[in-house]
Amino acid sequence: MVKKHGLKVQAVMSFHQCGGNVGDSCFIPLPRWAVEEIDRDPDLAYTDKNGRRNYEYLSLGCDTMPVLKGRSPVQVYADYMRSFRDTFRNYLGDCIVEIQVGMGPAGELRYPSYPESNGTWRFPGIGEFQCYDKYMLSSLKAAATAIGKPEWGLGGPRDAGCYNNWPEDSDFFRRDGGWSSPYGEFFLHWYSGLLLAHGERILTSAEGVFRHTGVKLSGKVAGIHWHYGSRSHPAELTAGYYNTRLRDGYHPIAAMFGRHGVVLNFTCIEMKDYEQPAEARCSPENLIKQVVLAARKAGVSVAGENALPRYDEGAHKQVVRNSRLTFQDDPHGVVYEPMCAFTFLRMNQTLFQGDNWRLFVSFVRQMAAGKTHNEWEEEHRASELVHATNPLVQEAAAALA
Repeated sequence: MVKKHGLKVQAVMSFHQCGGNVGDSCFIPLPRWAVEEIDRDPDLAYTDKNGRRNYEYLSLGCDTMPVLKGRSPVQVYADYMRSFRDTFRNYLGDCIVEIQVGMGPAGELRYPSYPESNGTWRFPGIGEFQCYDKYMLSSLKAAATAIGKPEWGLGGPRDAGCYNNWPEDSDFFRRDGGWSSPYGEFFLHWYSGLLLAHGERILTSAEGVFRHTGVKLSGKVAGIHWHYGSRSHPAELTAGYYNTRLRDGYHPIAAMFGRHGVVLNFTCIEMKDYEQPAEARCSPENLIKQVVLAARKAGVSVAGENALPRYDEGAHKQVVRNSRLTFQDDPHGVVYEPMCAFTFLRMNQTLFQGDNWRLFVSFVRQMAAGKTHNEWEEEHRASELVHATNPLVQEAAAALA
């Protein structure tokens, strides 16, 4: 049906649970046979310092171990992608033009450090490190022993606070806290390094599976913008992004995407700093600039999506601006390609109500042109298109009711 209408498909290889994160309106757990294995061996699940298990995604600590009825998680992901490729071979590169590869909770390359389910975490908490399953602890112990510091391999930082703390509540994340100590640097290198290695394994598999099919690959990176203005960037650190005032944590991620020719899909493209609570030192605008710049240095294309459902003109204009970011201080004066794609969240009944459809029509036209149009001319053209599509819009709204 999609092909008949001349549209394209972005297929998402989802290896995570749907439910328990921002915007989730349904619950789709991991496959029953995988959940049964976790029930038998709870250490297959990410675990926090209090032993709380997270069933959103299998721990990367067991990536290469035959813990799923003789197969490793990475083998299972590759087998799934291979089956998808073989089933839809005749559509790849023509109708199905992009494969987004899931690499963690919500499909994002990160740890489940801020789980909303059951009220565990609330915005803008700093989150918690997820490194207490036996597989990750074994890796940490080996890394610490290798540098002659076995005492550093017993677990994560003991003074890193709890899910809903603020940076200054914990000795580890406060301004000159443990994050910048030799121990902190060791732990954060190890923790973020495992996440990069996890991404490397999955993207290597995806690249091999979809080579010569004509599809492009993409992967998601989370837009963790709260506490971005602090020195330690704690919410990013607990999620596995070793990004601080002293270190660029997104360049290694972009470089890894670049090695595999993968598009970097980033969230929170619609957000403005002033819309966020000032006390949380949020800065989605500066975060987006940092990620886009890291991607450009690595020669990686950037795609985006809005983090929260938005239907207002202000959010639309912010997306258009962020889709064509320029840097006045670029020493090379290079003209970069615009954002290569944008995923709009989301198509539901609200999109077709009131002024929302008219604003959306105008937004799509502006994204196609890469700029805002003459206001009178745009209003006139958008009105024509809204009138022409009105019967379909009414039908869609009724179907989604």
